[in-house]
Amino acid sequence: MKINFKFDYKNLLIAIVIFFIEVLIATKLKECFFVRAYLGDVFVVILMYYFIKAFFDFDSTKLIVGIFIFSCLIELAQYFHFGEILGFKNNRIMMIVLGNSFSWLDILCYFAGCVILFLITKIKSEQK
Repeated sequence: MKINFKFDYKNLLIAIVIFFIEVLIATKLKECFFVRAYLGDVFVVILMYYFIKAFFDFDSTKLIVGIFIFSCLIELAQYFHFGEILGFKNNRIMMIVLGNSFSWLDILCYFAGCVILFLITKIKSEQK
């Protein structure tokens, strides 16, 4: 498998905007349960997609599937308290990044984010 490096500033800008939205959700909207618990998980897969697409020219559908699998693996690791096993129990930032509790609803949110990405890429490809 050949990995093609291709810098795309538009995708990087989208990733940066989504990153700031995630920070806003984590810091200013933490009292809004729906946004904090669910919308942040939808956005995180979209953030990963655009960040990766900013530097690499992967097939969009394969990347979306890969991100979904990766997200599910991270969620599964939360079930086994992987962050604590790695020694991050007292590292607040790492525990936020890795998460600390398994939830089927999180997987559903990752799936929703991936469906949104798939629809966006399909619409973009039809416009070309």
